Amino acid sequence: MRRRKFARRKKQSVVSIIVNLILILGIGYALIQSNLNINGTANMGAPTWNIHWANVQVKEGSVSASTPTINSAQTTVTYSVVLNIPGDYYEFTVDAVNSGTIDGMIDSITSKLNGATITNLPDYLEYTVTYSDGVPLAVNQLLAAGTTETYKVRIKYKDDIELNQIPATNQSLPFQFTVTYRQATDAATEVIHLSQFELDSWETIIANVRSGNTSNYNVGDTKTVDMGSLGTHTLRIANKSTPAECSTTGSSQTACGFVLEFVDIITTHIMNPYTSGATTGYRNIGGWPASEMRTYVNSDIYNALPSELKSGIINTTVVSGHGSTSGETNFTSIDKIYLLSTHEVWEDVDGNTNSGIDSYDTAYNNTRQLDYYSSQNVTTSNYSGAIKLNNGSISYWWMRSANSNNNYSFCTVTNFGDWVHNSSNGTMGVSPAFRIG
Repeated sequence: MRRRKFARRKKQSVVSIIVNLILILGIGYALIQSNLNINGTANMGAPTWNIHWANVQVKEGSVSASTPTINSAQTTVTYSVVLNIPGDYYEFTVDAVNSGTIDGMIDSITSKLNGATITNLPDYLEYTVTYSDGVPLAVNQLLAAGTTETYKVRIKYKDDIELNQIPATNQSLPFQFTVTYRQATDAATEVIHLSQFELDSWETIIANVRSGNTSNYNVGDTKTVDMGSLGTHTLRIANKSTPAECSTTGSSQTACGFVLEFVDIITTHIMNPYTSGATTGYRNIGGWPASEMRTYVNSDIYNALPSELKSGIINTTVVSGHGSTSGETNFTSIDKIYLLSTHEVWEDVDGNTNSGIDSYDTAYNNTRQLDYYSSQNVTTSNYSGAIKLNNGSISYWWMRSANSNNNYSFCTVTNFGDWVHNSSNGTMGVSPAFRIG
């Protein structure tokens, strides 16, 4: 039998939920003792301990209610709100401020309803206390001296519930949430907040990139993307800069502008079939443009991305190196998605153009190192920053750079993050990049 969901448009008589919440900031403090045994006179200010609530802000769209109040000791926030119909919510933020000189950390967290520790919420209610970006609170999280962490409190009368889950009478629900801070120890851990890149929708990211409003996005920021049957993977900002060399004639645009790269290996795939006697499109003959891999990433991989992200991916001029086949020169193709080349990952530091990747990749000087790998100081002698995982295991992954010394291999990144060449008919990791603009 089909189950009926509650809908606002129905003329239903529903009950109200009256929520009373007390948000308590507990304080635990271990006294610091300082002994100075130095000839002369040492003047040292007394350490201060001061963690308190401040700056309550109610989110627009919340039901009407009195603004939460902070007591005179600044350790308790109190509010009361009435949620009349499913879909109503009330949300506010409040700052936990450490204005003292002693680092603090969370010692304990308790959440109670009707005086008892919460194990299960009523079916009709959603209630959370997190940091403002949704990151969960946890014991030992640091609140350093002179810093602020913003908490978010949200209470909602669910609208995705069955009619029989709505209470029969008005409900009065007293909540009490207590977080206790103590002096930080070596066990203290930094709070890892979500970046603005993670928080923004793809539509917002694309609009910001196109308008040049990317100051809140940093190289190395990551964001997950659902690719359907290929699973959920993580993208990172690999590049933001567009230096003068990007305008040089014959320059690849693959490391210019706003570049996103997969952090992990999406899947494995052959680079190119190896067929004896073939003239084009096999081995490394014809390079990246003639490879089976190029077709695969610009069809299967591209089509697996969500439509809102695909709408921002631009065509990119891709310059790639050639193999030893007579008459071949560097190749230029126009791609939505592409594999990285050697120089885009490593900076060759051997100082010899007759050895190393700049001698095996004929297009080495036609591109530049991505900002991300440059920030990680990834070179041909310091390369662990190029390691990638496939389902949690370190694996080789393909590059688009053909080996100029033969007609059958392409460059790959090894399990150690350095480079090697492998026959094009091998099956290895796929971890491409693309540009938004």
